[in-house]
Amino acid sequence: MTDGERGGALSSELGVSANQLYKWSMHFRRGGVEALRPACRPRKVPVAFDPARDVVAARKRIVDLERKIGQQQLELDFFRQALRQVGDARRPSDGSGVSASTRSSKR
Repeated sequence: MTDGERGGALSSELGVSANQLYKWSMHFRRGGVEALRPACRPRKVPVAFDPARDVVAARKRIVDLERKIGQQQLELDFFRQALRQVGDARRPSDGSGVSASTRSSKR
C-alpha cells in the first residue's frame, strides 16, 4: 500500500479483509514495524553474542556428549556379549514342536 497499490486488490491477494489491511497500514505509518506488534506480546530483546563464552559452552557440550556416547557404547558392548552368551547356552530342541531352552539357573 505504501507503493500506491490499491487496498482492495491487495487485501484479496493476501486473504485478509480490507478493513484489517487499512488498520495495519495506519499503525505502520504511525509507528513503523514495532507498531504492528500487539501490545500484549513482549518485544524481542536482541541477544548479545559473546564468541568466547559461546565457544567454551560448545566445547563443554561436546565433551559431555562424547562422554555419553562412550557410556552408551560400553552398555551396547555389554548387552551384545550377554546376548551372545545366552545364544551359545541355548540347547537345541529334542523334537519338532519343542522349544529350545537354556540351562536351569538352579545348580
